[in-house]
Amino acid sequence: MGRANKVVLAYSGGVDTSVCIPYLKQEWGIQEVITLAADLGQGDELEPIRQKAIQSGASQSLVVDAKDSFVKDYAFPALQANTLYENRYPLSTALARPLIAKLLVEAAEQYGADAVAHGCTGKGNDQVRFDVSIAALNPNLKVLAPAREWGMSREETIAYGERFGIPAPVKKKSPYSIDRNLLGRSIEAGPLEDPWTEPLEEIYVMTKAIADTPDEPEYVEIGFEKGIPTSLKGEAIAPVQLLQQLNQLAGNHGVGRIDMLENRLVGIKSREIYEVPALWVLIQAHRDLESLTLTADVTHYKRGIEETFSQLIYNGLWYSPLKAALDAFIQQTQERVTGTVRVKLFKGNAAIVGRRSDKSLYTPDLATYGADDKFDHQAAEGFIYVWGLPTRIWSQQGRG
Repeated sequence: MGRANKVVLAYSGGVDTSVCIPYLKQEWGIQEVITLAADLGQGDELEPIRQKAIQSGASQSLVVDAKDSFVKDYAFPALQANTLYENRYPLSTALARPLIAKLLVEAAEQYGADAVAHGCTGKGNDQVRFDVSIAALNPNLKVLAPAREWGMSREETIAYGERFGIPAPVKKKSPYSIDRNLLGRSIEAGPLEDPWTEPLEEIYVMTKAIADTPDEPEYVEIGFEKGIPTSLKGEAIAPVQLLQQLNQLAGNHGVGRIDMLENRLVGIKSREIYEVPALWVLIQAHRDLESLTLTADVTHYKRGIEETFSQLIYNGLWYSPLKAALDAFIQQTQERVTGTVRVKLFKGNAAIVGRRSDKSLYTPDLATYGADDKFDHQAAEGFIYVWGLPTRIWSQQGRG
């Protein structure tokens, strides 16, 4: 099936993406497969992955360190929008997909490929995120998805790979499907497919069980500038290091576990477990700082924008006109979101216990009930009369 001559394949080093290499060449007649592995802070040793791609038949094996861009260009804009899909999932895995798609398109253009490929199946969200993002960035590129079409079971996939020199996984395969990057881990499948089954402690890596967490709370001060976290415990820190340190700090106190039934874009409900210690804390802290620095109408209106923004990311529309338009709104709201938030980490909780800002709209002499109160209480009566007038007229009319 000659669909293209040269293909850039998103590559993780796992069974499916490794088998994609000989499959594309043998079954679809692709002459050259170039693999691209993105380092997004998943902690894998990428040199063995690079070598495995060559051994599996790739003509070139690219490894791109994209951690800095991942945080600054994707995670932080999402943080400014307080993105929580279905009010719970902070999109740690979804945010990686538009970046990987961008890297694929750039590599295809650099190496003269006429197609890109990925190893997504037909049941998940990632296929949509890749396909739509690639179409937005370069609509002339073909997108190939062998695993969506080959119809092989996992055992058949492994056997197919062995025919072309790809070794089967040596260790006993975990029943779980796991994706990890700097922002967190997603865990699904295996025993978790029963929504009644409590997750075993063995699935968690970034967060401690409550029983194992310290018996004393830990306080963390997070500094923000225009909605972007720039300091931790009073020290300026680079974006990637901030995420790494806060993951460790919050995870040590058991913060950032999510267990939810999630509505996938393709219409399937999926039971998902997430570990997102740093991202969870940052969203709570950022939202709290906004409550100090944004006016009420902006805060309330932004909540609806945030929900739409979250859905756009989840549904693969990062590079869409609506997303670009909402970006402009969100960036405008962040001009005054500068200050420091104090977070108390203890026994699985991240409680906001303090906030301060030079841009604060909180006015102590208006808010106080003490002797320093400057609020004109007499003004309230006339305000209430005007405010309640429509309700009063409605009630009188109803009584005849």
